[in-house]
Amino acid sequence: MFGISAPRMAVRAAIPWYWRWLGLIALALIILLLSRAAYDFGKEFAGFDQSEADREVQRLGASNARLEQELALVRGQIAQGERQLQMEHATYADLVKQMKALSEENATLKEDLAFFQTLMPSGGKEDGMAINRFLVQNDALSGEYRYRLLLTQTGKRSKDFQGRLQFSVNLQQDNKKVVMTLPAEDDKENNGFNLNFRFYQRIEGAFRVAPNAVVKSMQVRVFENGSSEPKLTQTANAS
Repeated sequence: MFGISAPRMAVRAAIPWYWRWLGLIALALIILLLSRAAYDFGKEFAGFDQSEADREVQRLGASNARLEQELALVRGQIAQGERQLQMEHATYADLVKQMKALSEENATLKEDLAFFQTLMPSGGKEDGMAINRFLVQNDALSGEYRYRLLLTQTGKRSKDFQGRLQFSVNLQQDNKKVVMTLPAEDDKENNGFNLNFRFYQRIEGAFRVAPNAVVKSMQVRVFENGSSEPKLTQTANAS
């Protein structure tokens, strides 16, 4: 179309298509580089750095591993110390038991020595009597009180000793002091209380008291046949 109403026409130099694509790619790379730079600038401005964070995580991990090793070492030392302490306590308990056993054995040996000394003949001494190992104990299982003693004849021992025993039990009952006699007054036969020996005689027995009574002590009297006065007396506290 020609004339005044005809459209305008522009004439430009022709650009190959590959240059256009290269330009677009270069523009995209520039945009990516600018975005990356802006991202890094934003991280630095905000105080966050990925590499620094990774290094901090590694440092904390190494520190945690070192602390766990130290904790395991301390736990091992504590366990070893506890085992050593238990061994020392066990050793101490064994020593206490041994000392107690030795003390009891020593006391028994002293009693045996005293006993055998009384059995040794002694010239010039008249016949005598001795009470050894007089004990009164509460047997909680049976509810009885048990007693035992050892009578020995000292001196020349020219004849057998014949006689009888009598016990007086001191009780605490209903806030009152009560005395119980063994054997009972109506026991004429004195079963278990008669004496007949040349060297020694062991005496053992048991008795019961009222449930509300407590035995405090017990006294033994040794009578010789034909005599109303005791030849020997001794008192033992109940245990």
